[in-house]
Amino acid sequence: MADLAALALGAGAVTSHGAARAGLRAARRESVLRAIDAHGGDPELSAASVAARLGVTPRYVHLLLEETGQTFSQHLLARRLDRALWLLRDQRQGHLRIGDIAGEAGFADLSYFNRSFRRRFGDTPSAVRARLRNLS
Repeated sequence: MADLAALALGAGAVTSHGAARAGLRAARRESVLRAIDAHGGDPELSAASVAARLGVTPRYVHLLLEETGQTFSQHLLARRLDRALWLLRDQRQGHLRIGDIAGEAGFADLSYFNRSFRRRFGDTPSAVRARLRNLS
């Protein structure tokens, strides 16, 4: 009976330790995603720079994001494209050229920005901007 009680107590401790580790991983994953959101406009942002900010290894950053079904690069690209779309929609930014918007969103290569934008949104940035201007 004592062995059963010890086994039960030990299993609970292992389970709670596992839950604590899972909670820590989730918190770290959230920290990585927040860093991508906060610094995505930096063309030099990388898994290594995020890892350095958070005091973990770049490999650990990749492992954390693997659980989301997307890579670091995919998360970063999505964030940058969302930012570019927001800038295109913001009428206060109407004076910005498409290249300026790409740079502001974190893209160093305008061709890559245009291809990625079209792939994600089904149209070019300039066509999206023109359509939005026609709605106003």
